[in-house]
Order: sequence, then C-alpha cells, then structure tokens
Amino acid sequence: MPVRAAGAESGTGIPKPSPGTMEELEHTCPQPRLTLTAPAPFADETSCQCQAPHEKLTIAQARLGTPVDRPVRVYADGIFDLFHAGHARALMQAKTLFPNSYLLVGVCSDDLTHKFKGFTVMNETERYEALRHCRYVDEVIRDAPWTLTPEFLEKHKIDFVAHDDIPYSSAGSDDVYKHIKEAGMFVPTQRTEGISTSDIITRIVRDYDVYARRNLQRGYTAKELNVSFINEKKYRFQNQVDKMKEKVKNVEEKSKEFVYKVEEKSHDLIQKWEEKSREFIGNFLELFGPDGAWKQMFQERSGRMLQAFSPRQSPNSSPTRGRSPSRSPSPPWVINKTSPPSSPKAASASLSSMSEGDEDEK
Repeated sequence: MPVRAAGAESGTGIPKPSPGTMEELEHTCPQPRLTLTAPAPFADETSCQCQAPHEKLTIAQARLGTPVDRPVRVYADGIFDLFHAGHARALMQAKTLFPNSYLLVGVCSDDLTHKFKGFTVMNETERYEALRHCRYVDEVIRDAPWTLTPEFLEKHKIDFVAHDDIPYSSAGSDDVYKHIKEAGMFVPTQRTEGISTSDIITRIVRDYDVYARRNLQRGYTAKELNVSFINEKKYRFQNQVDKMKEKVKNVEEKSKEFVYKVEEKSHDLIQKWEEKSREFIGNFLELFGPDGAWKQMFQERSGRMLQAFSPRQSPNSSPTRGRSPSRSPSPPWVINKTSPPSSPKAASASLSSMSEGDEDEK
C-alpha cells in the first residue's frame, strides 16, 4: 500500500509528509529505557535508522496513545549548565507528556553557547555526562543546534519539541521556537520557580570570599582561584582566625561539659550524704530515743537487779515439819530463804519485826 514519506516542506520550514511508493515497513525506532542500570546513549551512537514513515501527529492524537507501533519522539534542548532540580523537573514533564514517549535531549556545545549566551561553569563534556545520568532521558544529542532546522527535525524524526512557553529571544530572533509553535509541534512545560543556573552563580559570586577561603584551605593555589597575593594573605589570615575561634569554642564547650559533670557528681554526692545522714539519725533514735532499744534494755536490766536484791518470801500457810503449832521465834541472824521479801522495804520491815520479837522474848 502507498505510504507517506518526509519530502516536501511546508511554508513554515517544517517537513511535510508526502505520498510515496515504498512498501509499508515496520517501525524499528529505539524504545524508551526500561532499566536504569546504564547511562542514556548518545544519538550518534544509536541514531534512529527506522525506514518506516513518521506521519505527522497532533498533540491530541499523541495524548491518546497513538501511534501504537512506535513511541512519540519528544525533543528538549538547552545548555544545562550546573545541572539542577529545575532542569530535571522540566525533563520529567517532557517525558510524561504522552503515554508512550521517547525523550531526546539536545545539549549545545561550548563554542555555540559562548557565542550566543555566555561563558559556562561546566564544559560541554561535563554537561553531556550530566544529562546522560538523568533518569528521564532516553538519548542525548551532542552539539545540538541553537535554532532547530527542518533537516535536524527530520534527521532525528522529532514529533514534538518541549520547552517552557516564555519567548526565548536569541540569535536575532524574538523567539527561536516561533516556527515550531506555528507548526503545532510545540508542547509547553512549566518552569521551577526559585532555582536556575543564574541563581546558583549569583550565590557563588555573592559568597565569593567564603568559597575562595574554603578552597585555599583545601589545597587550591591562589593562581588556580585567580586570587591576588594580598587577597590570598587576607584569606589565609581569616582562616587562621576562624581556626582560633573554633578552638576557643571547643574549649568553652568542653569546660561547660566538665562543669556540668562536676555539678552532677556534686549533686549525687550531696544526695547520697543526705540519705546516709537520715539513715544514721534514724538508727541513733531507734537505739537512744525515748522509746529506743537502749531504754528498754536498761529497764529490763534494772528489773533483774531489783529481783536479785529482793528475794520473794515463803507463804505463811506453809506447814513446818516437826514443829508445834506454837511457833517459836527464830534468831535474828536466820534468814528465811524460802520466802524472800518482795522488795527492799519488805525486807527492812521483816528485819525490824524480828528485832522487836527478840526484845519481847528477852
């Protein structure tokens, strides 16, 4: 069946499909990366050699998932100096514009960038490698053109170009993507506010002294940093001052830590001393207090001594073996051992009664 091949160009400079006589061919376009175990390839290493025609698609068709036999080839270009999260987010949006997309990223060379934009921090090789290791990129095109030509679009079989919608004025044009927009091949992405390569460079320039001092301290020479002799001495002196401040700060922190440990140990010692003091006072009161064990022991010993000095008397009704009912008086020196007196007073009373009895007998 007849197929449409890229041939005639439209008035906008974009290749326009034209009828051909080739037999229908299967698409052999490179497929999106399924694994992230290797960096994305370069276009000159694995260029699209598919012979099947790439008919022009509309954005609506691409968003519906057509064509089904090949991925939609989306192109995004830029300088990508100091690759940051804003770049990655823009590429993520370009990659997810359509259900099945193949993202090609063009990176301009150093010569072209210095000519139309200015000096870069990273050289072109570093910028190429940064893009190859972004997870959203399927293929990297080195030395990409500043303005997209029909030949370039046809060579890489690009369906759509993704970029933010802000007009990009450069190379004598108010908007280098104007002809892409007119051809219906432009798909806008959103910029990430608050971060850009210019912002990062501005931070470095603003804090230049800090970075210069840090790199001098790390071993870079003043020549490598493009620092004058006077500034080098100034930066080194400031580094020495900062080191001295850091040492003083460390000594203060260690001193505070030592004082804290001493206070903590003192508190523990005082607490233990108070506990031992309470224990000692409690033991002393238990032994020598009003109701202490010492008083009870003293009372028990006093009672035993009194009992030893005051024997009990025998009962009056006890019978006397071999004696008449008429009891004869006992001599005064005889002490009745069977009935000791109950107290010293009773003993003295018994002695006095015995002496009176003796007087009566006389």
